[in-house]
This record gives sequence, C-alpha cells and structure tokens, in this order.
Amino acid sequence: MKLSLSNLQALQTHAEIPHYNRSNLSAGILHIGVGNFHRAHQAWYLHRLMQDGRDLNWAIIGAGVRESDAIMRDKLMQQDYLTTLIELDPKGTKAEIVGSMINFIPVTNGHADMITQMSNPDIRIVSLTVTEGGYYIDPVTKGFDRNDAGIQHDIANPDRPKTVFGAMVNALKIRRANGAGPFTAQSCDNLQGNGNILRRTLVSLANETDADLADWIDQQCSFPNSMVDCIVPATGPEERALVAGLGIEDAVPVTHENFRQWVIEDRFCQGRPAWEQVGVTFTDNVHTYEAMKIRILNGGHQIVANPAELLGLHTIADAMAHSGIRSLFRRIAETEIAPHVAAVPDMTPQDYVSLVDRRFSNPMIKDTARRVAFDGSSRHPGFIIPSIQNGLSSGTPIAGLALTSAFWARYCLGYRENGALIEANDPHWDRLQVTANLAKTDPTRWLTDNPFYGEIAKNERFATAFVSAYHTIAQHGVEAAISAYLSA
Repeated sequence: MKLSLSNLQALQTHAEIPHYNRSNLSAGILHIGVGNFHRAHQAWYLHRLMQDGRDLNWAIIGAGVRESDAIMRDKLMQQDYLTTLIELDPKGTKAEIVGSMINFIPVTNGHADMITQMSNPDIRIVSLTVTEGGYYIDPVTKGFDRNDAGIQHDIANPDRPKTVFGAMVNALKIRRANGAGPFTAQSCDNLQGNGNILRRTLVSLANETDADLADWIDQQCSFPNSMVDCIVPATGPEERALVAGLGIEDAVPVTHENFRQWVIEDRFCQGRPAWEQVGVTFTDNVHTYEAMKIRILNGGHQIVANPAELLGLHTIADAMAHSGIRSLFRRIAETEIAPHVAAVPDMTPQDYVSLVDRRFSNPMIKDTARRVAFDGSSRHPGFIIPSIQNGLSSGTPIAGLALTSAFWARYCLGYRENGALIEANDPHWDRLQVTANLAKTDPTRWLTDNPFYGEIAKNERFATAFVSAYHTIAQHGVEAAISAYLSA
C-alpha cells in the first residue's frame, strides 16, 4: 500500500503511525539537507514529542541546494512528506511512520524560496546536515575558506547566493530589516564544535559584504554545539525491499540501528522543542561527549572502512566479522585513542569502545564500507589526525593510527587488492590520486604533499611508522599489515 496521508489508518497494521493530526501542525524549523540521517534522528525526536501531543508548532520544512535534494523533494512530496523508519535490531525489526515534516521548499537557483521561508518569523530554528566537508574550512589554517568558488560567488552576488550559508546570511539580513529577529542556527553534522564552526562560517561570510550585519548575527543568533549519533545506512534495493515486505510502498524509506544519542547545548535564541522529554541530553559539556564519539566511533569507522574496501568486504558488519579488522579496531581504539578521551556520565572510554564494537558488528545494518570511506579528506583530519597529535604529544603509541593513514593512502590509488576499480569516493579524489601515486615511490609524499597533516608530517616517529606501514601494505598486502601490527 502506498505511503500517504490518506492511507495512514490502513497502514497501522504494518507500522506504528502518527497519532497526531498533521493538519494541526505548523512549522518552526527549516532543515537544510534532508537525507537519511536527518529523518532518522532530528525528525524522529520531534515526531516522538508530537506523539505525546507536544510541540505541534515546531514541525519541519525541508530545504536543499543540490540536484539530489530536488529529487528527494519530489519523492517525499508524492507521499505527503512521510517517511517509514525501520529499526534494525539483531533481535528483530520494528517499523514506524514519521510525520514531523510538513513541507519541502523547491530547490531553485538563487534559493529565493528557501530565503523567503527562512525570513518568516515562524521559523525559529534553521538546522543543517551538509556533511563534515560542507562548512568551507581551509584545510591548512582551519579558518574560513573565502577562496572557494561558491563563496566567491556569494560575496559578489549576496542576493543570489549559491551556498547554504549565503542563503542563511541573506535571510538574516531580511529578518533584521523586517524586525523578525534572529534564528538559532543548529548544525547536526559530525564536527567537533559544530556550532562554533557554523558561527564562524556565517559571520565570516556576512563580514565580506556587511560588517554591521556580521556583528548582528554574531551577537543575536545562537549556535548550539551538539553531538549526534545514529548509524543510518544509505537506502538501496535491499532497504526498499525490506519495507515493501512489510506491505508499505515507500520510495525513500530509512533503516537505522537500535541506538540514538543527541547531546546539545541549551542555547536557543527563539525557543526550542522540549527534546529533553524524549531522551535528548542538554549540557554545557558537549565537547566531552562529542570527543568520545568523534574519536572512537567516527575514527573507528575510518580504521575499519579503508582496509575493508581494499579487501572487497561490502559492509562494516562484514569487516567486523573479519577477525583481523575487528582486532585492529579494538587495539587502536583501546590503546591509541581511548587514553586521550575523557569519560562522560555513565560511560568510560573503554566501555564506549565495547559499545561501538557491538554497534559496528550488527549484521542487520547494511552500512557499506564505501559509504563510510567517503570524503576521507574531511573525515581523517576530523576523526583520526587529532588522535595522532595527542599520541605524539604524550608519547603514547601511534603505530595503528599511522597504519590507518597508510591504508587511506593505498585506498586512494583507486583499486582493490584483487585489481577491482574503486570509483571516485571523495570530493577531492583527483588530487588525492595524484598524491597517492607519488607515494608509491616515496611514501612521505602522502604526508607532505597533502594539506591535512601539518606539522606532524615532519615528526620523525610518525613519519617512520607511516612509511613502514605503507611498505608492508605495498609489499605484503592488507592482511599482512594488520597481522604485523597486531603481533607487534
């Protein structure tokens, strides 16, 4: 049966349906980047509040800037912006239909419709999931990258922006002029200090054309830091077949693991939903939570994904079923990452390693190694290199992290151990391939010719460990390199 508002009552024998009357909902949030993660995470938390009859004036309007966003809009519009969520627990599956989104702005050049919607005083939160690499961070200085072509366009054409951030600045300019006031800008991406980064991007861009507006945004808007966590695979034929097997025709269903976490600073200039009523943690200590998650879970994903791809293992669960890769993850996480991670209430770093081990090993989650390996040029600097820096500063082991970097360099050559082609899997794939090929004859070129490593590229202990690991991979293969590390 087709997923639609008119069919909801009939679908309740197949899945839990919204108990609230969607005609009573009004928008309070505009979310940019309506992918699987948003629909399984932020949209779900809001849906749970609505199921309890709360916060019906905080419904979500979707928005986006890419061609894929326009495709997503068309599919969701055909099913009244409803989404089927399938929880994949090793003990069984559970389905529910989420209805917290009520509209999706057309994706147009210049983003006029999105700017108009963000300018509406009813919108009090503008949230984003635009990936870790989407915030225009200079890879060397870690500051705002004003030289990007999209940013340069927005500086020259502030009323017809190309980027999400140009659209947000334009909307805030209108709100200030109309007396609508600021909004909370809420990043939901896996970046440490994501609210601080979002503030810097918006204020820096505004400052290029209007210093007074930049000051107003800095002083009046709020940018809560947050930590988001839920493993949400991409949707493919298997996922669509799974939901069809439940008797539901959904063009864009979402599967997710049986775990969620959201930790947020309580800094919202125009109010917020009562998310604490449905399990969200509000704290001034987000940094400690996000450091644990980013270093161990997101870093762990990078430890696992590249060797898995090189060996032709399809999913992260497949990789964890490989005794060498699972042991590699445990050894690096426990001895090279966890010593630099502080505990949070009710969770030590070592306990978190075990939790992540179980989550990665869930055979129901068909999360591909390719998806996890995507955009290494953002993920390694964010998730792996900070642990290397800590290890070098404190004198703790870094050989496994050096091996992880060597696997990434080998991955960027673009072919697996069996010779199969690895299709482009990074926004900077061409540049990475050039450096990866230079590293075949001089592995240190991977460290010195890429902008990611900075001063640690010159560190003798790290460079020696990296070169040794790279030569072992090149001469003896992935499994031999893993065995050599584990036996050492």
